[in-house]
Amino acid sequence: MKELLLISDTKENKISFYHLVMLMASLPFDLFYSHIILISFTLHTLIHLKKDRLRSLRSLRMLILPSVLFVTIIATIYTINVPAAFTEWTLRIPVLLFPILFSLNELDLKKYKQKLLLIFSLVCTATVFFLCVEAFITIRYYHLPLNAIFAEGFTNHNFSGPINIHATFFSFQLVIALVNLLCLLMQGVPSKKLKLFYTICSLILLCGIIQLSSKSIFFVLLIAVNIVLPYYSLNGKNKKVFILAGLGISLIVATCILSIPIFRERYVTLLKDDVSANKKEPRNSDSRIERWLVAAERIKAKPLAGYGSGSEIGLLKDDFYNAKLYSSFLYGLNCHNQYISFLLKSGVWGLLVYLLTLGYGIKASVKKKDGLFVCFMLVIIIVSFTENILDMDKGVMFYSFFFSFFIFSDVEDQIVNKGKLTPHDYLSPVATNELTVTSY
Repeated sequence: MKELLLISDTKENKISFYHLVMLMASLPFDLFYSHIILISFTLHTLIHLKKDRLRSLRSLRMLILPSVLFVTIIATIYTINVPAAFTEWTLRIPVLLFPILFSLNELDLKKYKQKLLLIFSLVCTATVFFLCVEAFITIRYYHLPLNAIFAEGFTNHNFSGPINIHATFFSFQLVIALVNLLCLLMQGVPSKKLKLFYTICSLILLCGIIQLSSKSIFFVLLIAVNIVLPYYSLNGKNKKVFILAGLGISLIVATCILSIPIFRERYVTLLKDDVSANKKEPRNSDSRIERWLVAAERIKAKPLAGYGSGSEIGLLKDDFYNAKLYSSFLYGLNCHNQYISFLLKSGVWGLLVYLLTLGYGIKASVKKKDGLFVCFMLVIIIVSFTENILDMDKGVMFYSFFFSFFIFSDVEDQIVNKGKLTPHDYLSPVATNELTVTSY
């Protein structure tokens, strides 16, 4: 496995590679680390910048990928909360920064794509393993039965609590890591030991996703395993066999999960509550649909332009109180829907820009026939119905890094001197067994 961290390239590109390794490895942890590494990567790229690379900034993707930041900037002009708007600017800077860095940096992302994704998958696996060990140490310390691992104290946010990350945002990362390993297994692993290792890592990641109990991510995983992966990774009879086997395994896993009370409550009871606006029975928290309805009333007054960047929480706080959504009022929650959030802050035009950006990503992923990229876009599209992805640092980093990474990790996107597009020389490293080039 040590070959993962050994590459044959220029000194500058090696440093760039290790920056990306550290950045991807830092994503599950405190935002301080990822921000420091991003700053360092930015300085490194600028120090070694070559004038010819500036031509790469003149492309459609440099307008589309950072579009959500542009919406934030424009909607600041008429905002009702200027300080919060500028805070939103700083939060979304990575959305612009990553496309610029990947355009200006000379590192060939296509060449190292698989290595970087595998390192990310292994870091996520190690993190879940650590959290499981931490949970069992706690169980042993308090002399609890082993099945307490399936109790409320060790699931969802309580499971990811030791690394201080929101359960759903950690689930984003785990599903990408898991699907990446499944892609590798489906493409064929040369060593039986390596195949066993990847299988064990996949099971650990699946356990992590189950413990985190994110309904939207579990839904994405079902689509990925039963539709996306067989469509892009298999052909003919193998595809049909895998789909049937996948559906059978998915049914067995779902049945086992729902047989455990805490998961049945998370996946069934809480789902019903989330889509219910009926408050006949008292609840500790407000449902998402109740927050959506409150936000919708605000949107009716200014549907075209919205209320400006940074206005959401301030606007909704009093509305939540008036609607007797006291939990949402006390915690200062947002509407928990990225589409409604764009409507509220930037109106129809802002939402349209976001939808066009997602459409661009879907089109690019399908064109590249990249199953992992398709799964990433499914995560963004589906989870945008239940979370404000772009209003949390971990969500912004996940969105901006992987969106740009998948777009730029293509041989046709690598620009060389004189602004011409030419393929990289992959023959030498393959001939020396230094690198095997495989596309998803």
